[in-house]
Amino acid sequence: MPYLVAADAPAEPAGTRLRALLDRPGILPLPGAYNGLAAAQARRAGFEALYLSGAAMSASMGLPDLGILTIDDVCFFIRQVARASGLPVLVDGDTGYGEALNVMAMVRAFEEAGAGAVHIEDQLLPKKCGHLNDKKLAQPQDMAAKVAAARKARRHALILARTDAAASEGLDGALARARLYMQAGADAIFPEALTSAEMFRAFAKGLPGVPLLANMTEFGRTPFFTAPEFEAMGYKMVIWPVSSLRVAAKAQKELYATLRAKGSAETLLGRMQTRAELYDTIGYADYEALDASIIASTTPKS
Repeated sequence: MPYLVAADAPAEPAGTRLRALLDRPGILPLPGAYNGLAAAQARRAGFEALYLSGAAMSASMGLPDLGILTIDDVCFFIRQVARASGLPVLVDGDTGYGEALNVMAMVRAFEEAGAGAVHIEDQLLPKKCGHLNDKKLAQPQDMAAKVAAARKARRHALILARTDAAASEGLDGALARARLYMQAGADAIFPEALTSAEMFRAFAKGLPGVPLLANMTEFGRTPFFTAPEFEAMGYKMVIWPVSSLRVAAKAQKELYATLRAKGSAETLLGRMQTRAELYDTIGYADYEALDASIIASTTPKS
């Protein structure tokens, strides 16, 4: 049955459900899902929570990840991912879309759209992908004020504080910022662009008892580690933020090249999801059955 109207649709707020997942032993994997179809597929694969990446949202709109998106843009993505999957979603809140009041508005809007958590980062605009160079950082106290504002505004969503300081201020600087952000009210810390297992372990050792998120993005500064390896290094969550979009974009590029060269997509049929598979994923028959059970044609009485 579609999660939009299913009898077993979640009754508890997304943040409450996400907390329950984090209270369990082990690491929580959060694959990136940048639209409703990807979210439905991730749920069918067995995942229990999802991540919504600013880079993936931007790229899907044909834009660079430079803080161009608006709160309303992101809410459009949150609604479809949360609706299609019924799962709690951790959302990339970039730098918070402004200062304290803007951060509070963002948190409320994201919660209302269905988010279970949001992370904000300590970069200045124009912000960059965390794995690029020459990132400009906010003053620690300014970022702490944003975290406190987010905590004040939230009703159920978890607040994660991301620090990009490791590249410019070293591990000690990143740890000092993380401790300040925890004091300001963060529920968890996201250390961005760590470059070795030793750094991941040292960061976790410096914040005992604090839930930590690891970013396993491709083509960045972080070597490849598995979810169990991150868990062994002291991490509670791991995201693969843009993986689904990268795979889909590569496939689409090959499709368009084939269409242009051959005038047909027939040679790619074996790589396509069939109509039946697509309809099954999106619950086509369920919607039809639901519609038929609610709306019945009647003959006007004369």
